[in-house]
Amino acid sequence: MGLFSKLFSGLKKTKDAISNKFESLFKKELNDDFYDELEEILYTSDIGVSATEKIIDEMKSRVKKEHIKTAEEAKQILRDIMVEILTIDKEDFEYPLIITVVGVNGVGKTTTIGKMAKYFQNQKKSVVLVAGDTFRAAATEQLCEWGKRNNVRVIAQGEGSDPGAVVFDGISSAKAKDIDVLIVDTAGRLHNKTNLMEELKKINRIKEREWPEAMQLNLLVLDATTGQNAVMQVEAFKEAIGIDGIVLTKLDGSAKGGVVLAIAEENELPIYFVGVGEKIDDLEEFDAKTFVEAIV
Repeated sequence: MGLFSKLFSGLKKTKDAISNKFESLFKKELNDDFYDELEEILYTSDIGVSATEKIIDEMKSRVKKEHIKTAEEAKQILRDIMVEILTIDKEDFEYPLIITVVGVNGVGKTTTIGKMAKYFQNQKKSVVLVAGDTFRAAATEQLCEWGKRNNVRVIAQGEGSDPGAVVFDGISSAKAKDIDVLIVDTAGRLHNKTNLMEELKKINRIKEREWPEAMQLNLLVLDATTGQNAVMQVEAFKEAIGIDGIVLTKLDGSAKGGVVLAIAEENELPIYFVGVGEKIDDLEEFDAKTFVEAIV
């Protein structure tokens, strides 16, 4: 199944939640009532206040400038604006690469790491995983299971170990073996837990000190089913440790995929990957045009 097909099917619930509303709307006259209804559809699709206002203002401006007369013609303008909001520059992966995966409990970080390892293996890159979540008893075991499934090494210590020490070991091993990609798991933490956030800052310092020549990314994993709560998590982690991009999981199980637009508009962070299923290959690079065509 190709990228478009996977993403399209993964967004079925989101599309079903708004497509009928759009279908009805784009048969109507292009007037104030049209914009009021469009605004309501966007608000109720988890697209957020800021992104909704930008879309409406931009649509009105372009419709006037381009002398658009029918709502059907305006539909392509809506698509174009959404794609523009979602098109945020992200750096191409450079190797060696260290990805630290962060997020609150239950968003699917460890599963995402397993899928990410498979993604990079498919790119013919060597991968090592680091079990930096030493707080949760089953976390290392779970990551090791993903390591077996992908046939990649997992650097781990005992439960309760210093996560920074595990990361140090992982970097030392990756450098010695000339590994392309090091992916670090971290404890699922609430963003208001100061000591845990300090742990993430410490991991960042170790990475910068021990492997400064490596490209370093902090990717925040968000659960699409949480809608606007995901936006608040972005703000908290961004303030605490700095976030380079987003991985959105459980997109296939949510009708709230519109939150992607809210995240992009309000935080100007690129979406690197989206999870569109349970299988090991069900992690896709995010593509703005494909996403918009799948929901509008």
